[in-house]
Amino acid sequence: MPGPEAAGAPARAESSQTLDRGIRVLEALAGETGSAGLTVTELAAALGVGRPVVYRLVATLEEHRLVSRATDGRVRLGLGVSRLAAAVTPIVRAEARPVLRELADAVGATAHLTIAEGDEALALVVVEPSWTDFHVAYRSGARHRLDQGAAGRAILAGRAGRAGPVATDGELQAGAHGLAVPLGVGADVLPGGVEASVGVVSLEPLDARSVGPRLQHAATVLRAVLR
Repeated sequence: MPGPEAAGAPARAESSQTLDRGIRVLEALAGETGSAGLTVTELAAALGVGRPVVYRLVATLEEHRLVSRATDGRVRLGLGVSRLAAAVTPIVRAEARPVLRELADAVGATAHLTIAEGDEALALVVVEPSWTDFHVAYRSGARHRLDQGAAGRAILAGRAGRAGPVATDGELQAGAHGLAVPLGVGADVLPGGVEASVGVVSLEPLDARSVGPRLQHAATVLRAVLR
């Protein structure tokens, strides 16, 4: 008598080991904080496989411009990744904007989703409050050092395993007050090794006791959106 699967139920999906390893190569390179890239030996150690396997993976990824190899043999992410990321960014912005809109209007401050790019913080999505007479002008695409401003400092705090709100005063703009929380803490980062934070910036001091829970709620929702 046929079993449940033979009666038409779909069999369990099988993963592709080669595809899985290729994705892990990209994730390892994305997690490299510097721009020097990784050697084949370092990638082999990260994946727990032999060097010949990594050479084959890198060769295939290189054909699709997802990685590149420098003259010293080190492997870096290629321009093809930027093309894919550019296609995803509008989707992320569309999904994140309602979350930031709710946060901005609830706090009465400019809300932002910020990601780390190398040693810089990039404001990926920014939403200004709809009802305030005065608020901080902040544009999407703005960059600053990770160790300046609440958004960047929150990312660094998450990297160090700290989840609480990070506050700054006047670091990026005189008279502006920032408060932000990381979207990932420690090794619990977003897919692709993305490090991000959600925060608000205001012309008035921000009370972490009242604003902090709203930031944590927004961070939880955004994590679900970005996964």
